[in-house]
Amino acid sequence: MSQLLRQHAEQLFAHELEELKKQDNDKRPANWVLSPQSVVTYLIGGKLKNGFQVSPKYIGNRRLMEIAVATLTTDRALLLYGLPGTAKSWVSEHLAAGVSGDSTLIIQGTAGTSEESVRYGWNYARLIAEGPSAGALVETPVMRAMKDGKIVRLEELTRIGADVQDTLITILSEKTLPVPELNMEVQAIKGFNIIATANNRDKGVNELSSALKRRFNTVILPLPDSIEEEIDIVRRRVESFEKVMELPVEPPALQEIRRIVTIFRELRSGVTLDGKTKIKMPTGTLSTAEAISVVNSGLSMAAYFGDGTLKAADVAASIIGSVIKDPVQDKLVWQEYLETVVKTRSDWSDIYRACRDL
Repeated sequence: MSQLLRQHAEQLFAHELEELKKQDNDKRPANWVLSPQSVVTYLIGGKLKNGFQVSPKYIGNRRLMEIAVATLTTDRALLLYGLPGTAKSWVSEHLAAGVSGDSTLIIQGTAGTSEESVRYGWNYARLIAEGPSAGALVETPVMRAMKDGKIVRLEELTRIGADVQDTLITILSEKTLPVPELNMEVQAIKGFNIIATANNRDKGVNELSSALKRRFNTVILPLPDSIEEEIDIVRRRVESFEKVMELPVEPPALQEIRRIVTIFRELRSGVTLDGKTKIKMPTGTLSTAEAISVVNSGLSMAAYFGDGTLKAADVAASIIGSVIKDPVQDKLVWQEYLETVVKTRSDWSDIYRACRDL
């Protein structure tokens, strides 16, 4: 068992990628490790001709993944857009692993991301000693991806300042990165492209300029359509967490996952699943990613402070922490939901007591 806390996609699913390569007889674009058809199979999952089963990385509309992969075969960059927790980063990582065999070329967008982080920087000790030179140049993931013909991931693009965002325009339009200090440029080779992720719900979002938007093909990743789909997503991601963390705990019962997913779906939609009761909505997004986090936290509680079986008391605190982001408004929303919905469900008495006692 690996001692790494989190393996990259190409490490964790190396056996699947290798098997797909062996069975892949379709045409591959330059510097792609898999054909577009095989990349989609890697993402969506399925059975190969030899019976090998590829696990699904994205559970949802296959057509969205086909559009995303097809975009990467063109000269347009890909923007994965959606609410927080809709698996944008997860899909971005696996797309890079499937296309380039390398998901590590990444820039994490923040309010403090500078132009040097996107284009290139300098080793200032060498710059002072030698002046501008190739040896003093510090390559960014974007520059390395251009040289190697790989995919670079740009997470949370809208968190980056607008002036820094626009440094991408030349790269995306001309497929070149000028270095005027050295009177040179880096030209992208085939296989290079950018996958960016963005959402419009977080504070501090910077809208993309129209010039930059035109250079991206946008794929909107929706929330799961059905409760069964969302439960399946949570179950699969939690199982992978258990394997990595090696928790001394029983696998979570689907009943507990179903209740957590039900609570989150009802609160974010403003109505109970049967459509009979309208409820107030909290300020948070209550995404699938947060449901996964709640179950993972509950498993840790059960493993180290319980009897090894996931129970309502193990997840209650995490549920409340996910729902109540605003201590005044969200607390009222949660208390009303607890009394009008959770309390009335006979088989939910344990989770009602656990949440009420906190």
